[in-house]
Amino acid sequence: MQQTKLLGSRTKKMIDCIIYSDSAPFACLFEITEQRDCFYLQEGTLLAKHDRPILLVEDNPMDVDLTRRAFSRHKIPNPIHIARDGEEALSFIPRWEAGEKTPLLILLDLKLPKVDGLEVLRGFKQHPEYSTIPIVILSTSTEDSDIRVAYLEGANSYIAKPVDFETFVQIVENIRIYWCQINVPPE
Repeated sequence: MQQTKLLGSRTKKMIDCIIYSDSAPFACLFEITEQRDCFYLQEGTLLAKHDRPILLVEDNPMDVDLTRRAFSRHKIPNPIHIARDGEEALSFIPRWEAGEKTPLLILLDLKLPKVDGLEVLRGFKQHPEYSTIPIVILSTSTEDSDIRVAYLEGANSYIAKPVDFETFVQIVENIRIYWCQINVPPE
């Protein structure tokens, strides 16, 4: 059991944090306890959020690269799986059924070849086992009809892709904070 010395208030609290070790970052739940005039973080339950992949469904190679660079800049430890069209995205369902780890989050573009993004959204949300996977629409479309239909079909969030890289990096950071740290996903 790992202990980390911490100076702070005298109240006992539970905190969720990311620990960066030599091997890889991992998330832990710690209990702060008082011992003499110092406080210690007592390692508790490991959270496996960093092990679950993020599925990026995007056909534009430049947007795939941009997303990977933004995730890399923020040192997001989750593996990123890429589906380059809607058909490939839906082909993940049999892989999950065969035991492959389900994603923590799906980032889905709407304008996809082979199978439209809204059809992909429907396919995931209508599946009895995978309908709870959070899906964030990440699209250049800002048309009210696309936004409305995406939410009606079960999208958990809709984000319009910005044009410049720095704004996109900030959006990715916000996605990371909310969906990869704050949000509590189903097992």
